[in-house]
Formats: sequence, C-alpha cells, structure tokens
Amino acid sequence: MQSKVVPLPLDTSDPQADWSLPGWLYHDPEYFRVEMERVIRPSWQIVCHESDIPQPGDWQTLDYVGESVIVIRGDDGEVRAFHNVCRHRGSRLVDGAQGCSRRLVCPYHAWSYHSDGRLIGVPHKDSYADLRLHQLSLKPVELDRWRGFLFVRLESGRPPVTEMIAPYDAEAALYRFEDLRAIGRVTLRPRDVNWKNIADNYSDGLHINVAHPGLTRLFGRNYRIEAEAHVDRMTGELLDKPSANPSERAYQALLPRVDHLPPEAQRRWLYYKLWPNVAFDIYPDQIDFMQFLPISPTETLIREIAYAIPDDRREMTAARYLNWRINRRVNAEDTVLVKRVQLGMESQSYQAGPLGKTEVCLRSFASKLRRLIPEARLDRPPPPGWSARGA
Repeated sequence: MQSKVVPLPLDTSDPQADWSLPGWLYHDPEYFRVEMERVIRPSWQIVCHESDIPQPGDWQTLDYVGESVIVIRGDDGEVRAFHNVCRHRGSRLVDGAQGCSRRLVCPYHAWSYHSDGRLIGVPHKDSYADLRLHQLSLKPVELDRWRGFLFVRLESGRPPVTEMIAPYDAEAALYRFEDLRAIGRVTLRPRDVNWKNIADNYSDGLHINVAHPGLTRLFGRNYRIEAEAHVDRMTGELLDKPSANPSERAYQALLPRVDHLPPEAQRRWLYYKLWPNVAFDIYPDQIDFMQFLPISPTETLIREIAYAIPDDRREMTAARYLNWRINRRVNAEDTVLVKRVQLGMESQSYQAGPLGKTEVCLRSFASKLRRLIPEARLDRPPPPGWSARGA
C-alpha cells in the first residue's frame, strides 16, 4: 500500500503553483527581514499550556524575532501576555524561561508592576514631572487559547487559532488536550538551517519511506498527508507486524489502550502543522509541541516539550520512553536531511524544482508565502534595498 494524500484543488491560476520556492529565500538577509515582518510577527506562536502556569504569579517567557514576551497568570486567575520590557529604561523585567512573581520588579531601577500589568511602584516618584502610573502599564501582547494551549502574536491581521485549526478541532478534542500536563521540560535545539527548511521537511510525505527506516517499519507505506488553508495534517497507522528493531517492537507490544480514544486512534500517530511554524506531534501515549523559531537566515531554534494525561501504568511509562527513543532517531535523521537541503539551497546552481500533485503541503506553504511576499516569485533576489523601496 503506497502513501496516500488528499490533494488540495490544484491552483490553475498561478503559473508557479507547480514549482517550489527559489533557493535564495532560504539564506538571503534582506528577504529574511521582510519575512519576519510579514510572516512571523503576525503569526501565532505557542508559549505553553495553561497547566504550566497554574498559580497566580506563575509566568513563562518566549523570546523570538528580537522580542521577549511574558505570559503570566494574575491574582484574578486570568492569563495575560506582555512585552518583557520595563517602561522606564527598557530593561528586561524577568530572566529565564519560567518563574513565579506576584509582582514584576525591574532589576535596574526597581519599578514594579502588578501581575495584571499595572505599574504600581516607582522609587523617587516625586522626582518625575507629571508621572501618570496608569499610562505606563506594561505593553500588552495579543493572546489566544486553543484547548489549553496559549499562543501570542506581535501583530494582528490573521485569523484566531481556533479558526485556523477548525478543520481538525473535533479530532483533536478526542485527545483531551485541556487535561494535559508537562512530562518533561522545554528543550531548545539549534539548527544551522533556514526555518522554512524545517517546516517544509515536517510536512513532506515523500521522504518518509526513503529516509526514515524506523517510521517505515512502524507504518509500512500508509503515511498520509493533507493540507487545509492554515494547517497540515499527517498520519501514520502502526502496523501489527512486529518491527525488527527492538525499541519499535517493544513500543508496538507495550502501548496500552487509552480509554478516551476511539478504536481508530489507538494505534495512530498524528501530526498537525499550524501555519507557519508550530507543530503538534499527537500520539496515543503523549502529545508534543514543536516550534521552529527563526534566528537568522541560516539559523533556527527548535523549541519543544512533551505533555501527557497523567497515567501511572508501567506499560504507559515504558511506551513513552520508547516513543522518545524512536523519535530521537527520527530527529537525528531529519537533522542530516535538512542540512543537506540547506547546503543545496545556498548553491548558485539551484533553481526552484517542480512540485508533484501529491505534494499538497509544500504547495500550500509556497502559495501562502508568495501571496504575502510577491518577491518570493523571483528566481534571484532583487537589487539590494528592494524592501525599502517597496515600503
């Protein structure tokens, strides 16, 4: 049985619909700056799960595209997001990925803020002319929720997360995302490749049977991909045939029944990629999120963490460990693959290659990028300064 895809309706109006993106988009500094403004800043970025900040004052941060965002639970139980920047002299308020502070006190001059963002303390207050505390609250960042996960974005203009992932929301509901709890810590994996290279690879179905022998032993040739307007979906069904690999064979044998999942989901590995750079790996035993944060035209930080519904069965503990072992190998294989592609994209000899009708996720990604940045249609970069002239 060959891998199956659900094709999007082919775009016959765009002469470039059958072609991938040109290589210069994967390493050009000026294009990268435009992409951050038009693609990443207006896009939703996952921060954490609500269960990660259960108590008043609990906070987590997300640093990306030169900004630092703090998501904090207030004394009233509400979760809010702010720029992690003091309104006095611009100092960072908090350091690190997480913490708990009922008050946010700037380490530079001790200006202090309530957990709801209000400025509540200024040393030497009388020395400031016409100081109005209510006008100097922390600057808010737009926040959205989807099934317990918290997202932020730096600029508006795109649909809410619930609308973006609506085609698969009913399916996701089966997994009880709201009841998840972290079973690890956030890990950061730097990669010397453009972020799109990782995003492309995540949704690519053709390489599974070529470059991932472990997944092929687990799924056979039944890996499927499909694309909706704002989200890609990939699935693989675990085979009954025992794998020749010890870890894979043990996972197949030990994975226990999950009572809240229907029969068709008991042995399914499911993946969503939310436009443009947030992914969910959804297994019967656990759920991970993975985020591809751009650092430079040729550097990306993969940010990820695993969650699960509490389950102390020994079989489930073993299955989760084996899942990690299996996917550690898959990640290592993908690391090599995306680096090979990055090197090719940086060659002056590379020209955009053709996309097959079944490469629906890559087609969808390229189409959205071309709509947002028309220069992405060009085979070569425009003369330096093009982004300023087009502003």
